[in-house]
Amino acid sequence: MRAAAIIVAGGSGERFGGAPKQYRSLLGRPVLRWSVDLFAACEGVTRTVVVARPEHADHLAAALDGAQVETAPAGTSRTESVRAGLAALSEDAPDAVLIHDAARPLASPALVARVLDVLKTADGAAPGLAVPDALKQRDGAAFGGDVDRGGLWAVQTPQGFRFAPLWNAYRALPPGADLPDDVAVARAAGLNVMPVEGERMNMKATWPEDLDLMARMAAPPAPRMAVGHGYDVHALTAGDGVTLCGVRIPCGLALVGHSDADAGLHALCDAMLGAAGAGDIGQHFPPSDPQWKGADSARFIEGAMAALAEAGLAPAHADITLICEAPKVGPHREAMRARVADLLGLPPASVNVKATTTEKLGFVGRGEGLAAEAVFTAMGR
Repeated sequence: MRAAAIIVAGGSGERFGGAPKQYRSLLGRPVLRWSVDLFAACEGVTRTVVVARPEHADHLAAALDGAQVETAPAGTSRTESVRAGLAALSEDAPDAVLIHDAARPLASPALVARVLDVLKTADGAAPGLAVPDALKQRDGAAFGGDVDRGGLWAVQTPQGFRFAPLWNAYRALPPGADLPDDVAVARAAGLNVMPVEGERMNMKATWPEDLDLMARMAAPPAPRMAVGHGYDVHALTAGDGVTLCGVRIPCGLALVGHSDADAGLHALCDAMLGAAGAGDIGQHFPPSDPQWKGADSARFIEGAMAALAEAGLAPAHADITLICEAPKVGPHREAMRARVADLLGLPPASVNVKATTTEKLGFVGRGEGLAAEAVFTAMGR
C-alpha cells in the first residue's frame, strides 16, 4: 500500500506566545521536524505534505531545512487545511493517507504501522486511549454531575484513511464546514473508521509547559554509573623482579602467585568484575586451574572487559593504589598508567596509579608482601 502523510501545521500558537508551538525547539529540533522525520523513517510512506501558514514561511524553512517534503497553504480552520493537503496529493493520489497534527511530535513508527495495517480491511483508522480519569461536569465554582467515561476515548493522530473515499468526503463538505477531526469527516460520509490503540507518549502540545514534559519523556536515559572495588595481596620473596600494573620492575624481589602475581592488575580485575556484578577474580580465573599458571594478568583484564560489555558497561576511570615498602613505584608510575590505559581502552588521564607504605607496620611494613587496591568506574545505558 502506497501511503502519503499530511502534517497539519497551521496553528497560530496563541496560547504559547511568540513563535507557534510547531516551530518551538524540542531537544534541539523544531516540534514540526519530529513529525517530518517520523514519516521519513516509516516504510511505505512515500510523500509528505506540510500544511502551514504563508506568514510562517521563515519558521517553516528553518524547520524543514533540507527535508524532502511538499508544502501547501493552511486554511482558516483545520478542516480547510486538511482539504488543502489532500488537494496537493490528489493529482498523483496515494492508496492511503495519514493525517497528523504537528503538535504531536512523539508518535512512533510502530503506531504508524498499526494504523496502516488496519487500512487493509477498513476505510479508516484512528489511534486513541481510554480516558483514565473520573469525569465530572463543572457548574461555575462547583462540580456538577458525573460523566460516565465507559467507552470514551481520547483520540490521537495520525489518523489514516484510504485516500479516495476521504478525498470524496472532504469535497462533499459544505463551504465553511469545520469538523473536529478527520474521523468526524469520514463518519459523516458513512466511512468505516476503526479504533487503534494509541500511545501515552503521543501527547499533544497545548500549553508551553507541555514541551518541558515532552522533553523529559523523549530525552535519552541518563547514563548508568557502576563502581567496583578490588583488593589483592601477594607474598614477596627473593628474585629478579616483579610485575605491577603490567610493567616489569627489575629488583631483588619476586611476587609469589599462581599467575604472574600482578597485584595491581588483580585488584583492578576484581574491581571491574564488581562493577559488572560478575563475581570475583577467583570465580573466573581460579588458581586451581593449570591454564592460569604463570599467566600474564592482562588476560584477566581482557576477561573482565568481556564481563563489562555483557553488562552493557564500558570503562570510564580506574584508580589503583599499590601498598608496599619496595620496590619503588614512582619511577614506573607513568608506564603503569599507560599500560593500564591501553588495556582498558582509556586515555592515560582516566587512569591513576599511586603508591603508599604502611609506615613499617604489618606484613607490608616487614617486607613480607605487598597489597593493591583499585576503584573502577564504568558507564553504560
